[in-house]
Amino acid sequence: MPTLDHVVVNARDRLDDVADTYRRLGFTLTPRGYHTLGSMNHLAMFGTDYLELLGAPSGDDSRPELMAAPFGLNGLVFGTENADATHQAMLRNAVPIDPPKQFSRPVPIEVMTADDATICCAESEQRDAVFRTTQLRRDATPAGRFYFCQHLTRDLVWRDAWRQHSNAAVGVARAVIAAEDPARLGSLFARMFGARAVRQTDDGCSLILGLARFDVVTPSALWEMLGGAAPDSRGRRDYMAALTIRTLSLDAVQTALDAGGIRGWDRIGTSVLVPAREAFGVTIEFSV
Repeated sequence: MPTLDHVVVNARDRLDDVADTYRRLGFTLTPRGYHTLGSMNHLAMFGTDYLELLGAPSGDDSRPELMAAPFGLNGLVFGTENADATHQAMLRNAVPIDPPKQFSRPVPIEVMTADDATICCAESEQRDAVFRTTQLRRDATPAGRFYFCQHLTRDLVWRDAWRQHSNAAVGVARAVIAAEDPARLGSLFARMFGARAVRQTDDGCSLILGLARFDVVTPSALWEMLGGAAPDSRGRRDYMAALTIRTLSLDAVQTALDAGGIRGWDRIGTSVLVPAREAFGVTIEFSV
């Protein structure tokens, strides 16, 4: 059963700048996390999924795949309750996938004081958020990274205080992928989750993930869809291009964008479109 765990925006070695931009877009971000893999992140938490801003320290070579990729949407992550079992299931379905790996990042533990004020404990009073992932081989997914993530400590990741955003965002509704041959990725999705999970569309195909979906369209169809709001595609044939974020209020989105000094956004019907140049290479649509 395909489910969405999170989406990843590549910040390379400019995590400070990307985090500032996404705060100005109206997202509440978690404190900076430091993975045992060497990378760093901030998260925008939603109801059951989240958006991750992922980067690496300048001059650090522990995550070369991040530095080699452009800014923007770079990872689409499925949920799993058992990464090892998922890995074996993918192999049985002839899906090229790497063995599972486990990593963690420390998370400060919040406590309530006698006057009901929330504070963070000292550095020594932390717990490790632990993850186990298994990733499709990059030669099979030129558009970007696709992988499964198992959370071994969900209580450390989903906290209500982190789910409150000034743009009223509540979840990821859609990711849009540009591909010269959408049927290739659609065939891969069908092997992963069964043919019923993949729907054919006029411009390509769509993978249904619960209340979310991944749309795979041709680059020309993407341009017709997004126009000048689309990411820079120079040098790329297949790439992850856009996100639709579900919000409770377009008025709240507009207020947040204005307060953050975000330029070039446009309200069209039941959505607000933010151009990729204002979101570090990701076109963001807010929709009710």
